[in-house]
Amino acid sequence: MPRSRPPYPPEFREQIVDLHRAGRSFAELTAEFEPSEQTIRAWVAHAQPTTGTASEGIVLDEREELKRLRKEVKQLRIEREILSKAAAWFARESNALPGSSANS
Repeated sequence: MPRSRPPYPPEFREQIVDLHRAGRSFAELTAEFEPSEQTIRAWVAHAQPTTGTASEGIVLDEREELKRLRKEVKQLRIEREILSKAAAWFARESNALPGSSANS
């Protein structure tokens, strides 16, 4: 059975995340401290959504609103494309009708 180590204390994790936010790379932190790059990346990713101040990143409510707005923009673009194609089709059809009735 593989040996496991006790979990890192929350204070240590916070310090590593703060160092990364201050500009240190994952590779530098891994070389200086024990956790792997993957572990540090997970800590940073986990810490982002719970950030409470605007200077440190987008807060959770803003992140949810951004997600909702992006979904809405995507839907509106699809609808605009459909309407554009429909308008082009109706324009072609309206041009075809007078030409066919003039020949009759």
